[in-house]
Amino acid sequence: MPSSDSSLPSSDKSTQPSRAVYKPPVYYQVTIGLLKPLYRLQVWRRSHKRDNYQQEVQQRFGKRYPAPPVPHANIKSNVTAIENGNHKECNGKKVIWCHAVSLGETNTVAPLLDALLAKGYQIWLTNTTQTGYARGASRFADDISQGRLSHSYVPVDSPAVIETFLAHVQPVAALFVETELWANTLTKLSEHHIPSVLVNGRLSASSFKSYQKIGAVSASMMKNLSLIIAQDNESAKRFRQLGAHSAQIRVAGSLKWVINTPKLNDDSGAKKAEIVNDGADLDLDLDLDLGVTGRPIWVAASTHSGEEETVLSWQQQILSNPLLANTLLIIVPRHPERFDDVAELIEKSGLTMARRSAEDAISADTQVYLADSMGELMRWYALADVALVGGSLVDIGGHNPVEPASVATPVLMGSYTQSCQSVVDKLASVGALYQPNNAFYSAISANNQASQPLLQPHRSESKQSSSEDDYNLLYQQLKYWLSHLTLAKQAGRAGASMTEQQQAVLHRQLSMIEGIIEQYAKSSFEKDLSQDVN
Repeated sequence: MPSSDSSLPSSDKSTQPSRAVYKPPVYYQVTIGLLKPLYRLQVWRRSHKRDNYQQEVQQRFGKRYPAPPVPHANIKSNVTAIENGNHKECNGKKVIWCHAVSLGETNTVAPLLDALLAKGYQIWLTNTTQTGYARGASRFADDISQGRLSHSYVPVDSPAVIETFLAHVQPVAALFVETELWANTLTKLSEHHIPSVLVNGRLSASSFKSYQKIGAVSASMMKNLSLIIAQDNESAKRFRQLGAHSAQIRVAGSLKWVINTPKLNDDSGAKKAEIVNDGADLDLDLDLDLGVTGRPIWVAASTHSGEEETVLSWQQQILSNPLLANTLLIIVPRHPERFDDVAELIEKSGLTMARRSAEDAISADTQVYLADSMGELMRWYALADVALVGGSLVDIGGHNPVEPASVATPVLMGSYTQSCQSVVDKLASVGALYQPNNAFYSAISANNQASQPLLQPHRSESKQSSSEDDYNLLYQQLKYWLSHLTLAKQAGRAGASMTEQQQAVLHRQLSMIEGIIEQYAKSSFEKDLSQDVN
């Protein structure tokens, strides 16, 4: 935690839950009602050819849901819990509803859901996008099969649909990841006295402006939220400006720092060999030893349209350097529907390609390896000497740089990192991440400052470079790290150390969530007791 957060309220300075309900303005409710059939048409157009179309429609519109998760055998009954004064377990079924919009939010919140499951809670996970739904189904497959977690698409923000959903799930709390909030949903949760928590809350400047345009709606949502766990002080400030009370807000850092990855022994000096040979640990069957050992490797991960052309051009330039002529590039497109398009781009570039999906072996002649597979990204990060994290060369917002940093791989990112800027800045401050013109970037080694060509001036002292200049700076840093692998490893170790230091964010957010659940359970118990006495 940065020192600037120390003055903010801590998780144990809790407030008594309010029973006030703030309804959104009438125009919002009317608009949602009018848009409901149009949304159903949109769902049909997007997914009517898919096998699970009927299931998706039923779940989004409150017609049919999976069975609720099963309480763990050792959860105490209401009577026992009350007798022991343990208000946290006044509900025998401790179901927590968690909504994660898409792939990124699902990955971000997964360690928190693991921790809640380990504590005996059951989870109902919802997603908005099909990509997020697919990730939720694969990430929590064991928990779903064992009945600890139920999974569905998110219900539309219609009061009647939300009532049906809540009656079926009966959650003791609702978690919303990062920014997606719906006014009718929060109103219904407040009416039923179910605490609603914004976890890992982030509000960028552009999102803040959008919420300001619907000020009355935003204010109702802020006031109905029971707790806002913000990633940083800037987001906390913006939530307050939208109408949230300071007592509702805590700053706990970002869950993006929490990555479930195997630990690497960097002191062994054989990082690549260890990663190649530890297939049993990562449950993968990859035989990449041939043609990999001793080669400089860089990965362009989670790439989007417009980024692969750039990295292929860089690879061509890298290979023209006699000292780097055996460098291997691994490309991992973000979306599987683009795998074939990226393969075509690689073929047109004239570079020699091998494909993961075709089970092609990497030979000494392979110049580009297309990792067109799902669920193996961390393996490629660990195998590489340098990682370019996608979604940052084009205006997507940048994907999570903690993933490569956690396996001691130095990171390159473009200027579009609004989705993870605080994380980018922290990694840049220790030299583990390079971003053109980042004010926090430091030299990889204090002893190497004279030869380090890319120390960046403070933002206030220089204008933002053009995209072309940024690309050139990124290429130069890529070439520098690939040419100086010892310094690259040093930068990677700094990132791994920073990642390790930030792991406490999971325990902070978990403690805050449990605290608000206990508050509400205690308040409900005391109210029921008072009514019985009267």
